[in-house]
Amino acid sequence: MRQEIFEIIDNIPLTERVYKMRLRGDTSAVTAPGQFVNIRLEGLYLRRPISVCDVEGDVLTIIYKVVGKGTEQMARMQSGKLDLLTGLGNGYDTTLSGCRPVLLGGGVGVPPLYGLAKKLLAEGKQVTAILGFNTAGEAFYEEAFRALGVKTIVTTVDGSCGVRGFVTDALKDVDYTYFYACGPEPMLWAVYRATETSGQMSFEERMGCGFGACMGCSCKTITGYKRICKDGPVMRKEELLWEA
Repeated sequence: MRQEIFEIIDNIPLTERVYKMRLRGDTSAVTAPGQFVNIRLEGLYLRRPISVCDVEGDVLTIIYKVVGKGTEQMARMQSGKLDLLTGLGNGYDTTLSGCRPVLLGGGVGVPPLYGLAKKLLAEGKQVTAILGFNTAGEAFYEEAFRALGVKTIVTTVDGSCGVRGFVTDALKDVDYTYFYACGPEPMLWAVYRATETSGQMSFEERMGCGFGACMGCSCKTITGYKRICKDGPVMRKEELLWEA
């Protein structure tokens, strides 16, 4: 973990409530896709944890959804500086993926999978991404994944774009050796039940400190309770204890 000051390069809407912000600063503490940053915002006590979408040199990209006071404040920022804790969390392990990994993202669980896709492609893997949204108006980053050379499938609950249904509905027709997932817990639970291989899941969770001191974001595993911010946010499928 490292505390750094980043400069806002730009901050643009991707959908009505989802924004993409690029920041310039010291990105050296970000060592694996799936890690996150914790952002200090003026007038708010707790920092806001946001997953890292991509890192290119000294440019860090985050994508966030406006859901409360913190993200509403971020959406209004077009310039200035932000205080970030960087390099938080454990990130995804790409050594276990086999040759045909599939990436499963739901809503704002999509962004960290972009950096993961870049790393897997650089390792010579054949990558498929399934991006799940409620409706076409909420969909984003399909073309960004396609531009990387990733086979990309979009699902929408209402059928207004791509495959009607959830990411697990599209997964039935994909030949994969391993899975990586990020999204809301109901989606991860559905992926847990639907997948036939090993995999890794990144959990979205409200956090207090963001670095393991407060124990406010724990989940139950085969080796006891683990902190999502410190021991996660990425967990292996085999270590999770989910009751049917």
